Amino acid sequence: MLHTFLILLAVLALLSIVLEEVTHINKAKTTLFLGCIAWVSLFIASGDPEQTKIVAEELNENLLEIATLWLFLMSTMTFVAYLNAKGMIQIMVQKLFPQRVSVRMLMIQVAMFSLFLSAICDNVTATLVSLGLLTTFKLDKQMRRRMAVLIIFAVNSGGVALITGDVTTLMIFLAGKVHISDLLVLFVPAAVSVMLLAVLFSLKAEGEVKTTPIKQQYRTIDVVIAGIFFLTIVMTMALNVFFSIPPVLTFLTGLSVMFLVGHMSRPDKEETQVLEYIRQVEFDTLLFFLGILLLVGMLKVIGTLDLLAQVYSMYDPNISNFFTGMGSALLDNVPLTAALLKADPVLTTVEWLGLTYSVGVGGSLLVIGSASGIIAMSKVKELTFVSYLKYVPALMLCYCVGYALTLFMAQQIHG
Repeated sequence: MLHTFLILLAVLALLSIVLEEVTHINKAKTTLFLGCIAWVSLFIASGDPEQTKIVAEELNENLLEIATLWLFLMSTMTFVAYLNAKGMIQIMVQKLFPQRVSVRMLMIQVAMFSLFLSAICDNVTATLVSLGLLTTFKLDKQMRRRMAVLIIFAVNSGGVALITGDVTTLMIFLAGKVHISDLLVLFVPAAVSVMLLAVLFSLKAEGEVKTTPIKQQYRTIDVVIAGIFFLTIVMTMALNVFFSIPPVLTFLTGLSVMFLVGHMSRPDKEETQVLEYIRQVEFDTLLFFLGILLLVGMLKVIGTLDLLAQVYSMYDPNISNFFTGMGSALLDNVPLTAALLKADPVLTTVEWLGLTYSVGVGGSLLVIGSASGIIAMSKVKELTFVSYLKYVPALMLCYCVGYALTLFMAQQIHG
């Protein structure tokens, strides 16, 4: 009876995510509530002190995993919140893009820009900045919609190669399934598949577009903090590869340096201290992850994830990974990845890399399959669920090419 009730809570949480646009209830609120209720129920039903102790140990283990993920995401989001508020990202955009460019070249440039930006920023920020870039150019409705679809695919693809870019990549890395040096291999298939989509979309693109430059004011300290951010990313990878230092520790160190440098250089007239940019972090995203991981941890405790592992292992892992990626277009890739990690199937490094690519990029196959898609749909009025479907064949082709190339490259290195 208890297990049925707890599984029902998980199903309700999943429905609340899928139907968020219908209910208009933030998925962070519903998943956090249901996740907490699930664990409260486990404690109440534990009965004897020995069982209560086991539940408490499981909860502590779950919370440790969540805290590591939380602190890492909070660190990266704080850096991005500061640089965004100071207009540094917008300045970078203007430096990279010419004022007058052909539509075909713009499409390729936007694809590469979104790909690289999403590797160092979270998907939400990368999508918003890339879509903001489109508004500076005068594009017709069809081309704007096509560009938005390209951005969604590029943003989701860029995040798979670095732990700073995609939560699912970070989760798989933190679980010890892949090394940072392994993940960097994914950047090649991600870039190839994005370029393929850009070329396909630009075949019928003609004419030129121009933009009006916007003057942005920035101070030396803003450039210094941008430098600290990029140095932190490089040091995170280097220190993990050579000394196995956890990424969260390096990023928290970089964040503390940002705070100290900001404090020493902050003029009296500066109203917002650098430390206070933590308040601009999207905490509803972090609370959503908290709720989801609590629910998945509960499913592990009651043994439900063992069934998932059995279904997953019925087929060749490479085939299972391919369809898992397609499934992430319907189900949120965070709970899907968390569930698979808790089920802990026995996979090789090649197969884990295949899973990392598929769950990261597979959400692009439907507009509701990723945060990037949802944001684009809300920002670009020409983009709807139905209008997105006409691009699915091209997206599917690029997803297949990227996945096949991932397996090929990984096999060459680890085979």
